[in-house]
Amino acid sequence: MEAAGGRYSGGTVRGRMEGQGSYTLPTGTEYRGALRDGMFDGEGELLFPNGGRFRAVWHRGVPTQGKYTFADGLEYKDKKWHYCDGYDRRFYTEICSGLKPAGISQLTNLDPPKKIPEGCYDCGDGFYNPETRVIVDYKLKFLRNADDDEHEWIIRTCRKAWDETIEHKPKP
Repeated sequence: MEAAGGRYSGGTVRGRMEGQGSYTLPTGTEYRGALRDGMFDGEGELLFPNGGRFRAVWHRGVPTQGKYTFADGLEYKDKKWHYCDGYDRRFYTEICSGLKPAGISQLTNLDPPKKIPEGCYDCGDGFYNPETRVIVDYKLKFLRNADDDEHEWIIRTCRKAWDETIEHKPKP
């Protein structure tokens, strides 16, 4: 069944999504779980194309409680968040696997980092082209257009394709 540009498989009542089902949005995000009267209702999860997931209890399309887990397994906590804050700048993979030896930098949570297309920035969930103001995922599929605030933040803080990186070369 096609609904609002997405795809649905599961139960229906009077032509509306009902019961257990799976709904894939045009962006590639997929909802799996309970539906009632065409809305997310009950236990269900959103699976994002970047590998993240949001498990929640929904009421009439609105999450009432839930938990987001990043693709690398890090669970988001809205209170007492200690990951990559002003005091501890380590990536989650460094927390789990330990730091690299002195002189070897880890530039992103992914190691080795993705190669950034020329003229673009790595904004964490994909690549940003400042000329078109388009963000694509790491498989180069469209994610979103950047507004002025996101554009400024990316230009100010994100890794650029033309940044020079020096790789560690062990002594022979």
